[in-house]
Amino acid sequence: MNKNREYDPLKGSCSYGQKIVLVCLCLILNISLISCVIRKSVRHVPDIRRYALEIPKVSRINDSTFDFNQNHLTKNKQQLWELYITGNPLQLGYNNGALTQRLMQKQEEIFFSKVQGFVPSKFRQDLLRGFLKWYNRKMHLNIREDDQAELYGLSRYSSDQYNFIAPEFLRIMYLHGAHDIGHAMQDLMMVGCTSLAVWDESTEDGDLLIGRNFDFYVGDDFAENKLVEMVEPETGIPYLSVSWPGMIGVVSGMNREGLTVTINAGKSRIPLTAKTPVSLVTREILQYAKNIDEAVAIAKKRKVFVSESILVGSANDRKAAVIEISPDNFGVYEVKNSSRMLCTNHFQSEAYKNDKRNRKQITESHSQYRYEKLQELLENKKLDPEKMAALLRDRSGLKGKKIGYGNEKAINQLLAHHAVIFSPEKRLVWVSSDPYQLGEFVCYDLNDIFSGKKNGNYQFSRPEMNIGRDPFADSRDFKNYESYRKLNAEIERACANSQEILSDDQIRHYQSLNPEFWLVYRQAGKYYLEKKEYRKAKAAFEKALTKEITTVPDRKNTETLLRKVLRKLR
Repeated sequence: MNKNREYDPLKGSCSYGQKIVLVCLCLILNISLISCVIRKSVRHVPDIRRYALEIPKVSRINDSTFDFNQNHLTKNKQQLWELYITGNPLQLGYNNGALTQRLMQKQEEIFFSKVQGFVPSKFRQDLLRGFLKWYNRKMHLNIREDDQAELYGLSRYSSDQYNFIAPEFLRIMYLHGAHDIGHAMQDLMMVGCTSLAVWDESTEDGDLLIGRNFDFYVGDDFAENKLVEMVEPETGIPYLSVSWPGMIGVVSGMNREGLTVTINAGKSRIPLTAKTPVSLVTREILQYAKNIDEAVAIAKKRKVFVSESILVGSANDRKAAVIEISPDNFGVYEVKNSSRMLCTNHFQSEAYKNDKRNRKQITESHSQYRYEKLQELLENKKLDPEKMAALLRDRSGLKGKKIGYGNEKAINQLLAHHAVIFSPEKRLVWVSSDPYQLGEFVCYDLNDIFSGKKNGNYQFSRPEMNIGRDPFADSRDFKNYESYRKLNAEIERACANSQEILSDDQIRHYQSLNPEFWLVYRQAGKYYLEKKEYRKAKAAFEKALTKEITTVPDRKNTETLLRKVLRKLR
């Protein structure tokens, strides 16, 4: 998950591309030393001979409904794509690719166009391609054979437009590590998700209830085609997951046994080589685990290359736990004498008690603030699905403080790819629709979906159980926030381009759209500093410092800019 890598409306300028290129330049001299290893990995394809395969012949029912042998893709009225697939690993990949080909190729185009935006130089793009081949040289050694077969089937429907980067199979495999690489290299954490589980006296009916915001943002266009994927594999447990076309890994999901997984990024060092993408670890858990102990056993077997919290909820255990994994450590966090489990972006188990990166994450990031906000929102409350949705949509700071829309200290950062609510014991899932998690939450019943009774109307959801749209989505404040996001990019360009001039009225209008957000004042200060209007810059930076600034580094950076201005005024 912090987010818009073409331009991050929360943090200002983006350094993702530059960081990747810096790593490339540092490592490029070593590539020749292991060129034979790279050549071998680039030529790798999985052995698929043991899998039976029927090449899908997809029937187009209408513009948004497609069918093949009881495998379906349809778009509901809330604009969520719903995919149902079944078969052996290779067949799953083929069915997925054949049904979602247009959507998958669009996602790939969006992703790689953004990479080109980060790294516009052809020379640096060549370096990046060399780096990817070197960096991912061991990935296939850490991915299960059945997952590779499924990825291979999926890759048969990938575009050949990007073969200059890598062959289709390897490219699809690399993309499954993009989440891991992204959060490791973008300020060493790309995502800022929030999740929680409540049960017993913390819910209205005593049943286990889980909610999560997946704050992974690669742009509005990337989030446009959300996919609710219902998978009935030949072996293992059927499950539902929420992600995007072209993704077989799991970031949010629940299986028919009532076991759920959600992932939250932790503080991570830049890894030296790709291993198992964490979304494939959680996919394995969802497909093969019936309880928390089985989930822990699966996670322990896999070598990951970033730090991640996996919140696991279990209907069979009637509780939740957090599996905390990193390249060189492993822990499990469970609560005692409590019916609540909270998870943001720092580790809580004894295994990470003395971890320096984790302690720094708690001290300097927005993770601890959101954790405390969860505690505040849960105080003396019993949740049900509707109340859980309201909690996930909360935009305020501690004690109800107005901290500006889009502040990463809020539970609802107004950039979520999706939000999900799970009721594991009832086998119910609610998935948010646009905008962000403000749209209607669509309800799915796994008892019905995986009952073996297929209907011909392509109806997967339970509309009578949907949770309504947040009124904020239709408010003037929300329209102002969306306008602010667009203007923020213009302000950033003006800060970087000495020839671009903005009037004071334009700056004031920009600030009026999101007046409680610290960033509108720091951005104005940066603009005035660039234009050598030091008194205006001083006033703007001082105003920014009166607001709830997202992280300690952001506050220090603003203080540094103010000191620079004060020196100019002497």
